[in-house]
Amino acid sequence: MKNVILKIEENKALTDTVWQMTLSGDCSGITKPGQFINIKLDGFYLRRPISVYDCGEDFVTIIYKVVGEGTEYMATLAEGKELDVLIGLGNGFDTSLSGDKPVVIGGGVGVPPMFKLAKELIAEGKSVTAILGFNTAGEIFAENEFKKIGCEVIVTTVDGSYGTKGFVTNAMDFDYTYTFCCGPEPMLKAVYNTGKTSGQFSFEERMGCGFGACMGCTCKTKYGNKRICKDGPVLVKEEIIW
Repeated sequence: MKNVILKIEENKALTDTVWQMTLSGDCSGITKPGQFINIKLDGFYLRRPISVYDCGEDFVTIIYKVVGEGTEYMATLAEGKELDVLIGLGNGFDTSLSGDKPVVIGGGVGVPPMFKLAKELIAEGKSVTAILGFNTAGEIFAENEFKKIGCEVIVTTVDGSYGTKGFVTNAMDFDYTYTFCCGPEPMLKAVYNTGKTSGQFSFEERMGCGFGACMGCTCKTKYGNKRICKDGPVLVKEEIIW
């Protein structure tokens, strides 16, 4: 974990409720896909944990959904604004377990961390299929970005207004070697029950500190209690207790 000051280079709307922000500065503390950052906002006591969509040594891009006062405030921030950010939080995904044809599955705001993961898997020579799940066509983002990096992309919408009708599990009937997944817990559980392979599941959890001190996001696993912010957010399928 590193505490850095990052500058907003871009903050734009992707849909009615989803925004993309790019920050510049020392981002070398982010070392694995699936890690997150924790942003301090003026006037708010708790930092806002946001997963990493893409990053490099000198930039990080996040995608966030406006769901409360904190993210509403984030959507108003202009280019040039400097933010106090904790970076490199969480354990991230382990790509070495993926096999040759992994599937990456994201639901809603669980989509962003799948992008950086997919980039790394493709760089390792893997053939990656991405399943992106949304409620309706108006909520879709990042489909073309996944295609541009070389993924086979399947989009599902609950109402059938675009792509495959139904949930992400309705699009999992093909051969793959490993499962990576991020999204709301009901979706994770459905993928857990449907998936034909082992996998890694990134949990979305309300956090206090974001680095393991407050114990507020502790969950039970087959190997004892784990803190989602520090020991997670990624858990291996075989250790999850529902």
